[in-house]
Amino acid sequence: MALDIIGPGFGRTGTNSLKVALEHLGFGPAHHMFEVRDHPEQLPGWQALADGARPDWDALFHGYRAQVDWPGARYWRELAAHYPEAKVILTVRDADEWFDSVEATIAKFMAGRGSYDDPHANGVANMAHKLIVDGVFDGRMFERAYATTLFNAHIAEVQASIPGSQLLTFDVSEGWEPLCAFLGLPVPAISFPRLNSSKQFLSEEWAEEA
Repeated sequence: MALDIIGPGFGRTGTNSLKVALEHLGFGPAHHMFEVRDHPEQLPGWQALADGARPDWDALFHGYRAQVDWPGARYWRELAAHYPEAKVILTVRDADEWFDSVEATIAKFMAGRGSYDDPHANGVANMAHKLIVDGVFDGRMFERAYATTLFNAHIAEVQASIPGSQLLTFDVSEGWEPLCAFLGLPVPAISFPRLNSSKQFLSEEWAEEA
């Protein structure tokens, strides 16, 4: 199964809301960091990638129709090349609001790296640190000026790299209409999902000890 949707948006830009929305629209399952959390058998493949292994995208995303959030978002260029027919949905938000959310969630989870009682939580944190904190942000993800500058540069790079007809720049606060118009689907008669606020993130089992 090839990916139909690629989501290069950074975590904390509404990626879980987008995941659930896509699944409701028939583009499920959608891969998200929560999939690695909830399916420990996926972790070794991402750990190997963090350690420099050659990626097998079809294996890493086997059974998925969409990719959103980390860890896949780091590899949006490679995924766009590997799945050239896929549509690209770039989730965005205000850069400072994004950083505030990162500080309240991801930073707290990373602070517990190596100290969780659950070995899987430690493994996910270590993988994410290699692939994201170091691999994307050069170890400076939690420095506001650096991270927000990179965040905005990332948005600009995606917008400059993906053909306009293939790309939707999407703020989840806009709801169903732009997403459904882009995908050529009718607007569902239910509210757009609003999920994974900072408070919800911290209530998740993997973050409770952070």
